[in-house]
Amino acid sequence: RCVVMYGVPYQYTLSRVLRARLEYLRETFQISENDFLAFDAVRQAAQCVGRVIRSKADYGLMIFADRRYARPDKRDKLPGWITKHIQQGNLNLSEDLLIQVAQQFMRSMAQPFDNKSNEMLLGEEQLQAIQQIRSNGV
Repeated sequence: RCVVMYGVPYQYTLSRVLRARLEYLRETFQISENDFLAFDAVRQAAQCVGRVIRSKADYGLMIFADRRYARPDKRDKLPGWITKHIQQGNLNLSEDLLIQVAQQFMRSMAQPFDNKSNEMLLGEEQLQAIQQIRSNGV
């Protein structure tokens, strides 16, 4: 239920095939080499992390573990189905905060859910009571 993306997957730029493609894009569409490489790298990253979601009813945690994804020039190239779930407060988190956010997300997604009414079957008080029981070892 979790995919962690380390780094930005840029292509090997000395490839003759890639050099020819970059030249074609520059001459035909005036697309710069850096723009294409950045777009392609973010597209590949989105495909990789998107594998955690297998259906419309599925959920998963996508962690972009590279500060470059917090910059608008990279983040804005991610598809809308990913960016609409990115919260400003969750950018550039420390490892401790990341673990807290991940635990909170997984707890909220793991509770019973009524697909017809789109409502969680347990309220906040019930969840806290369950967590208290578990932490007390009862």
